[in-house]
This record gives sequence, C-alpha cells and structure tokens, in this order.
Amino acid sequence: MPTEMDDYLFDLQGYLVLKNAVSASLLTELNNAFNAFPALECGEWWGNSQRRDYTEETGFELHNCIEAGGPFETLIDHPAWIFHLQRYCGEKDSYVEGLFIDECIASIRKTGGHHPVHSGCYRGALRGAFGYKNGVFRCGQCNIILTLGDIAEGDGPTMVIPGSHKSNLPHPMQGDYAKGERMDHLPGAIPVYMKAGDALLFVDGLMHGGSSRNNEGERRVIIYRYGPIWAKTRFGYEYSQELLNRLTPERRRILDPVPPTRPPV
Repeated sequence: MPTEMDDYLFDLQGYLVLKNAVSASLLTELNNAFNAFPALECGEWWGNSQRRDYTEETGFELHNCIEAGGPFETLIDHPAWIFHLQRYCGEKDSYVEGLFIDECIASIRKTGGHHPVHSGCYRGALRGAFGYKNGVFRCGQCNIILTLGDIAEGDGPTMVIPGSHKSNLPHPMQGDYAKGERMDHLPGAIPVYMKAGDALLFVDGLMHGGSSRNNEGERRVIIYRYGPIWAKTRFGYEYSQELLNRLTPERRRILDPVPPTRPPV
C-alpha cells in the first residue's frame, strides 16, 4: 500500500522508484519472453501485438505487449504498484472508480538509442494531468516502467525533471530538445538509475524522456500506462477476446472495465 511518504514524494516530485518490485523468477520469465520476440519490421504484427517504434532512435517497441504471453498478464495487477495506481489515477471514491491500461509496450533499446523529452504541465494534455484536491489524487495517467536489467550510467536511464508535473511555465529549452535532440544535458533533468526488477512510477505530466544508451547490450523495459476506466487506448488497439476470456476477473476489469452495452440479438 502507498505510505504517507510515498504520497508526499509523488506529490512533490511526480515520481517514485519502487525497489525490487518483481521477483527474480518473474524477471527470468519476462526476459525469456523478450528472447522469443520475432524479428519484426516496424509496423508488422505478431498476433495481436504490433511493432510501432516512436522514432528511429527509440528502438524496438512492441505495442499491446500484454498479448505476448503469461508473464505480461501477471503485471496487470501486480501488488508492487496496483494499490498506488488505484490511489493516484483510479478516480478513488468516485462513481467511475477503477483502472484501465491504455498503453502497454515492451521496449528494447540498443547502443546509440534515446527518446526525446516530452510532457510537462505547461499546456499539457488533460490525459497526463496531475491533480490533488479534497484529499484524493486525480491523475489522468500514471506510468510504470519496469526494468529487466540494471540501468546505470551509460545504459540510457529514463530522465525526469522533478516537479515539472506542476510547472506553470514552459521549459526554455524543451522545444529544441523535443525536436529530436538528446536530453542528456537538459537543464533540470536527472537520470533515474535502477536495478533489475525495480519499477519507476510517475504521472505522465512529468517532463521525461530517455537519455542516450552509450554502453553495449540492450536496455529492456516494460511500460504500462494506467488511467481511469473511461479512457481509450492511445493508438486504437483492442485487447483480444481470447486474452480477456483467460484472465482473472480482477485483471479483466482493468483491460475491459466498461464492456459494450448492446441490444439483445
């Protein structure tokens, strides 16, 4: 469960690092699943998952990755973060209480890759907005980045600008960096180093991006974006009926929180 300190730091910084979020055995299962990914070209489908890279530098990005096997389903309501998300972006104590995963990505970034800076509160999208009022959090979207290997200096850590989820002014240099420049030296940005199995939880309105990976090997992470039940997937992906049928009721409620209402046949 989120502690008072979690709430304080999340409100102040816009992010938390959840140490040892998943077990070593689940890490092994997830890495094995990554090893089994086919060599897809950008735009190609694998079942109900699709490779859809954000830019040429972001690397291999498999969208709708929950469809890629059992270990990804385990993460839907993982106890390391599900209670935090229910509190921060699940519209708690409202008539639309609950969660929906509107984007899920398995990402592999190799040497030379990076992700430009994006988001920030100034003129930000309502989808990623941060809110706290009358004792409850009201965030439009909160993200989990689970790392499958250690991410240290040179490994392309996620970078964040703490507090930018509440910024009233534009970052003087964000526009230049968002055009594709690397955010490694963006003023105010700090790297978030993590060990394998750690998870970064942050509100999407926090200014963030991926620094350059200069080391050999791969940066493997899984990104799940959670929001309120009335959300839609960002790129129009749908979860297959086959997946929904095999999920536990609790997990199905997160992927299919508002089933369609239709007249009888």
